[in-house]
Amino acid sequence: MYQPIHPLRSSTLPLRRINYHVNHWGPEQSPLPPLVLLHGWMDVGASYQFTVDALRQQRRILAPDWRGFGQTSTPQADHYVFADYLADLDMLLDHYAPGQAVDLVGHSMGGNVAMMYAGVRPERIRRLVNLEGFGMPATRPAQAPTRYAQWIDEIKQLHQGEKTLNTYDDASGVARRLMKTNPRLSQDKADWLAQHWARPNAQGRWEILGDPAHKVTSAQLFRVDETLALYARITAQVLAVEASDDSLGQWWKERYSLDEYHERLTHVPNCRMAVVQDAGHMLHHDQPEAVARLIEEFLN
Repeated sequence: MYQPIHPLRSSTLPLRRINYHVNHWGPEQSPLPPLVLLHGWMDVGASYQFTVDALRQQRRILAPDWRGFGQTSTPQADHYVFADYLADLDMLLDHYAPGQAVDLVGHSMGGNVAMMYAGVRPERIRRLVNLEGFGMPATRPAQAPTRYAQWIDEIKQLHQGEKTLNTYDDASGVARRLMKTNPRLSQDKADWLAQHWARPNAQGRWEILGDPAHKVTSAQLFRVDETLALYARITAQVLAVEASDDSLGQWWKERYSLDEYHERLTHVPNCRMAVVQDAGHMLHHDQPEAVARLIEEFLN
């Protein structure tokens, strides 16, 4: 199994009526700004371990598990609203970095949260690294009736037990699942991730540490005009990182393209781009050393 160079520590913070689990690395005190790492959908904060191990500079690093993921508790609700991530992040920073501007890294969904938050609270972010946080395809207001109906139907399916997450015989089954999703993931890293990505339930089956309600489609349409307004308010320098595999094109086909994403980034006042070679969407697993170099060179 993978042996971390910098073992993670854990803390739990009561926040907004749930218990937030936060992973920590590095010294508690550092002259450098705190580095905050935001994970993606159906992932956990510990997912950044390989990148943290590849960083050369010692600094304070925090990686929360989003609500309903990892070891953070599940709210008393049957769906998730994206704006909650912004409020959660704001209150986490109030606690762990009061009065400080932080360096923020977000992957996938976490990258989307980071970009939005940097537009909402520009003074809280010094520099921002967006790892494949592409946003979503553009929508039209005319799609709203169908979207609301879809959301209602999926809420019903959730309560009828039709939206569930797979369970596995043991941790090795979880590791095989991770390697099937990402063929570049090595066995030792998959075995390590499985211990943080899942746990045995009362029946001894290993279940993913994610609330099935995360599978319910958002009731709200993705509004590009709102997103661009947020981008325009970002004052931090931004590094937008992509993997050489076009995961965006693989997901969305003709509905959304890298060219469209790149056009959106022109609305960010100070943004540069980089590509990590021989990597897919989980680029921080595929090429942690390359990702760590990009992050450190940009932050410095």
